[in-house]
Amino acid sequence: MSKWILMPDSFKGTMSSLEICRLMREALLRHVPDAEVVSIPVADGGEGSVKAFLAAMGGHRVEVPCTGPDFRKISGFYGLLADGYTAVIEMAAAAGLPLMEGRLCAEGATTYGVGELILAAIRDGARRIILGLGGSATNDGGCGAAAALGVRFYDRQGRGFVPTGGTLADIETIDLSGRHPGLRPGVLTVMCDIDNPLYGETGAAYIFAPQKGANDACVQRLDAGLRHLAAVLHAQLGAEVDTLPGGGAAGGFGAGCAALLCGALRSGITTVLDTVDFDRRAVGCDLVVTGEGSFDAQSLGGKAISGVAGRCQTLRVPAAVLAGRVALTPEQWAPLDLRAVRSINPAGATLEAARANAAAYYRTALETLLKEWK
Repeated sequence: MSKWILMPDSFKGTMSSLEICRLMREALLRHVPDAEVVSIPVADGGEGSVKAFLAAMGGHRVEVPCTGPDFRKISGFYGLLADGYTAVIEMAAAAGLPLMEGRLCAEGATTYGVGELILAAIRDGARRIILGLGGSATNDGGCGAAAALGVRFYDRQGRGFVPTGGTLADIETIDLSGRHPGLRPGVLTVMCDIDNPLYGETGAAYIFAPQKGANDACVQRLDAGLRHLAAVLHAQLGAEVDTLPGGGAAGGFGAGCAALLCGALRSGITTVLDTVDFDRRAVGCDLVVTGEGSFDAQSLGGKAISGVAGRCQTLRVPAAVLAGRVALTPEQWAPLDLRAVRSINPAGATLEAARANAAAYYRTALETLLKEWK
């Protein structure tokens, strides 16, 4: 009996990693009926991450009443994996752009509900929490989430408040004494695949706030607020977040997680590989098939393909890639030691055709790969 691991990332705007896994499994079993097939859909931290982890690891979804990004009460959720102690949270479930319902306000949006999801998971017995930073409508440096978890913020008059992006500059004092005791080092792992700093021209406000409804003047105010937050975190807590890679993720939530919530920022694919116990599951594997929408220069910098291929190299397990688009030469991907690299799209296919026929194109490319492999 042969053993195959299917570990694709999503093809953004076309097929989710779950859909790709189902398609691959069906095609593979037609060609190798007695194959052992292990499906591990890749989660990138954004919307759908909870579903992907649950599909790969088992477990169940937990519904949680929480605060939305505009402070209205909503129904959020997290995933509790089958081990009973690992919770997966996608911040978009409580602070995502769609939840603003067309009323984007980067200065007024809050991550308070994300903190409520973390709190609910801890109270339900979670001892390890994986937090995905993606698709946020916020720019509050994670202060809202920290407030929900017991961190207190005071202004110059000594009044307590919950900071948003527009009021970060009002923070005078930060008190960690009331932070939930369940937030210890090693508990919170933050999936973060960008290296933008907290502030500056490549920081949270300038790069990401415009898509959250901020105009030029608002961006400047938000950036000034994040600079102030960094200064307070350094002066009062000794936290160095000014140049932290990924500190600008999700409106500065990356920096907030590190400084206020004992969070550790890690590559998304590394987090997935370790959580699903890939090293053990890959023992005796004939081939690992991975891929993403575009196999390009960014793929070599720690995204799904390079992460999976690198781990396969270490374990001496063969790996192949099926991608929507291949924009690298064989010389460029040679260091990954891939056994096969194939675009699913036929030569000359238009972007419209590729999107409309993605499933059929993928199935054909996979069947060709399987025939060549056999």
